Amino acid sequence: MISTESVAEIGEQPCIRLEPLKSGQPPDKAASGSTQSLFGDSSPKVTANGVHDIEDRILRITGYYGYYPGYSSHRREEGSESHAETPGSEASGESPSYRTCASSVLKVLGGLLVVLCVSSSWVGTTQVVKLTFQSFSCPFFISWFSSNWNILFFPIYYSGHVVTTREKQTPIQRFRECSKLFGEDGMTLKLFLKRTAPFSILWTLTNYLYLLALRKLTATDVSALYCCHKAFVFLLSWIVLKDRFMGVRIVAAIMAITGIVMMAYADGFHGDSFVGVALAVGSASTSALYKVLFKMFLGSANLGEVAHFLSTMGFFNLIFISCVPLILYFTKVEHWGSLSSLPWGYLCGLAGLWLVFNMLVHVGVVLTYPILISIGTLLSVPGNAAVDVLKHEVIFSMVRLAATCIICLGFLLLLLPEEWDSVTLRFLASIADKKSEEHGEELTESSVHTRSRSRANGTVSIPLA
Repeated sequence: MISTESVAEIGEQPCIRLEPLKSGQPPDKAASGSTQSLFGDSSPKVTANGVHDIEDRILRITGYYGYYPGYSSHRREEGSESHAETPGSEASGESPSYRTCASSVLKVLGGLLVVLCVSSSWVGTTQVVKLTFQSFSCPFFISWFSSNWNILFFPIYYSGHVVTTREKQTPIQRFRECSKLFGEDGMTLKLFLKRTAPFSILWTLTNYLYLLALRKLTATDVSALYCCHKAFVFLLSWIVLKDRFMGVRIVAAIMAITGIVMMAYADGFHGDSFVGVALAVGSASTSALYKVLFKMFLGSANLGEVAHFLSTMGFFNLIFISCVPLILYFTKVEHWGSLSSLPWGYLCGLAGLWLVFNMLVHVGVVLTYPILISIGTLLSVPGNAAVDVLKHEVIFSMVRLAATCIICLGFLLLLLPEEWDSVTLRFLASIADKKSEEHGEELTESSVHTRSRSRANGTVSIPLA
């Protein structure tokens, strides 16, 4: 290869230095090749637009670093390819954001649908209970019969699991996998009685007290008082689980207690109204205790483990608690006629609605945001109020309305996230910054407008010395 270099330190004339041949070609071929490389091919290249491509010659003669034949055309091709790939890369960069936005929108829309289903199923359950009591006033039998339907939780979950996943497992294999909620060894008889018995008893007490309260109060009052379970969950979690203390939730708990006292005072502290309030508060308390104990002993279980646990409670209820309705029947506490005279339509409808409500609550937490499930439970209060006013022609006193509003407001305060105060402060600070920037822009525009008007009028402002 022959290269030209300027050596200013040696002399005024540039010299030509011959480098040894690095290729294995004969000298004559190498010379001819070097001559062609110096002066170019006899047939110069022609570009697509018909112009002789002499840029390669210039780069070759000047000894441009990194040159190889076709360098300039290759650079142009690279440039065209980079320009062609730019929109695609931008689109590929924007596609993840679009997918995230679309998934968030679908999750919110699905959550709103779950909210409507949760509120409507809970309203339907409460109203069907009121209708059932007109012909069959046996609350414990209704609670026991409805709790037996929890056995269907795991079969329904397994059917959905088979449809939505490619993993093929037999029901027994899936049941054993989900039974790890009880421990690494799975579910034994000892663990079955130790873990299932207290939760099943609390579940039965919650439903039984709720049904007893519905015999004394309207559906609106009972559903509003049941919303106090959120405040009880916070208090028990703060005391037992040592959760973070939040002043706003203490205020919400105080508001819930205030609403309870006002509800009891609405008809005086005597009669069925006071007993009904006590029963509803007892139902909310046992529900809160159930949730806190579940979090303490079982932790954050997945959907399959929850379905397994609820089906296990259904079996426990069917095997061990079936004796209680019989005892109440023979002691004439809850007496009914023959089995054919029972309102099976109301009973099955009530149990089905209760099962749907519990399934939506547990499945909705996985599919959408948990706060939407709580809002769905809260919306059952105005739903029951609308049914009571339109169908049953119930007239609410001002004290009851105020108590219901206070309880619902406290429930909403309990839904605030833990970092709500810092988020609110940052939001207010950003609004203040935007207002100050807009104010500064308005002052700048007004000063420019004033100067332009003064120049148009021929006035000149002389600065003071």
